[in-house]
Amino acid sequence: MLIKVFDDKASMGKAAAEQAATAIRRAIAERGHARIIAATAASQLEFLDALTKTPDIDWQKVEAFHLDEYIGLPVTHPGSFRKMLLEQLVRKTGITKYHLLEGDAANPAQAVRAVGNDLASAPIDTAFLGIGENGHIAFNDPPADFETEEPYIIVKLDEACRRQQVGEAWFANISQVPKQAISMSVRQIMKAKEILAVVPDTRKAPAVKLCFEYSISRMQPASILRTHPNATVYLDKNSASLLGPVLQNQLKDETQVMVGR
Repeated sequence: MLIKVFDDKASMGKAAAEQAATAIRRAIAERGHARIIAATAASQLEFLDALTKTPDIDWQKVEAFHLDEYIGLPVTHPGSFRKMLLEQLVRKTGITKYHLLEGDAANPAQAVRAVGNDLASAPIDTAFLGIGENGHIAFNDPPADFETEEPYIIVKLDEACRRQQVGEAWFANISQVPKQAISMSVRQIMKAKEILAVVPDTRKAPAVKLCFEYSISRMQPASILRTHPNATVYLDKNSASLLGPVLQNQLKDETQVMVGR
């Protein structure tokens, strides 16, 4: 796993977008299409904005899946990840082949199976992730399930995760935040050929430190990224601010470092 640190969110997002665009173009050149997983949230705004403005991507040849969605939340709600996916990526690029997780379906489990079958039908070229304040990837809150092979699972959200959603102003208070969500499983995420995690802001610094300086653990779900052969974590100076002196000194000299198990 590679960590890269940038001065600000704008430069971080642009650099991540360049790597993402390269992966998409390469997949299209090799096989005629690309399959991607896209995270949507406040932390992804700069990255997705830069990606949608990147030239020479044939978005008609891109198939998109998203990571997660709340159970019971309509697509019209400001906090809906379907809404964000449509606004931040699909409508800006004209992608025609995309898969939405209908968290407000009458039978969410059935909806999960349908999208999961599509997701698992062929390899994913690149996955775009964030990391939560509690260290989660997608909605795999600690202690995350590292074992299930199901493409999507229905999970219970922990309090730290739900409070983050209030802090990002998607909900007025924690009582409004759903207690359950649909989440892409950890193993499914790790099957992507390439992973880009875009993680800005000071509020993510404790999670970054725990996940990348301590042991790989279900209690620090994003720590599993250290086992992926082609994962890159994009940080700004704020999210990297709590990393220890060894990593800080390496980053000072090189702006990027390899982190292993």
